[in-house]
Amino acid sequence: MSLLEVFNQKQLQARPKVRPGDVVRVYQKDPTKESGKSQVFEGVVIARRHGFGKTASIVVRRESGDVAVEKIYPIHSPVVEKIEVIQRSQVHQAKLYYLREASGKRARLKRKAVDLDKIEYTQESQAPKEAAAEEKKEASEAAPAVGQEAVTNQDEPQETEEK
Repeated sequence: MSLLEVFNQKQLQARPKVRPGDVVRVYQKDPTKESGKSQVFEGVVIARRHGFGKTASIVVRRESGDVAVEKIYPIHSPVVEKIEVIQRSQVHQAKLYYLREASGKRARLKRKAVDLDKIEYTQESQAPKEAAAEEKKEASEAAPAVGQEAVTNQDEPQETEEK
């Protein structure tokens, strides 16, 4: 594997598999503020571009009153902190550009009952929560916690020094 491919693999992050019709909440780091606060943008995914690889991006549309805003987010960008899927909708098209002109009942999408905890992630790794739980479990197995002794085999007699 070349150095470029290794670098690109390191840049991939575990993100949910977002599809057109999903209502998502995107947390984006604010580059102007050093406080670490993030901006939240919630809307409907109307398109997905460039597949599921490192160049994948989504187009998110949000309407507020008479004003509509569309933003394009590269999924694996370091600027995007996390993406949450709020709702899933049943759609029959890959690009939902017709929602730009639609209004009222025509603009509604048929909601789909989905267990949000079972959403698949783009990378081979598991969801961030599960990965963190596994790391914590491995760390606790490797070393005993503070104030606890390591577990020894009960069958072997323990030698103690008596003075």
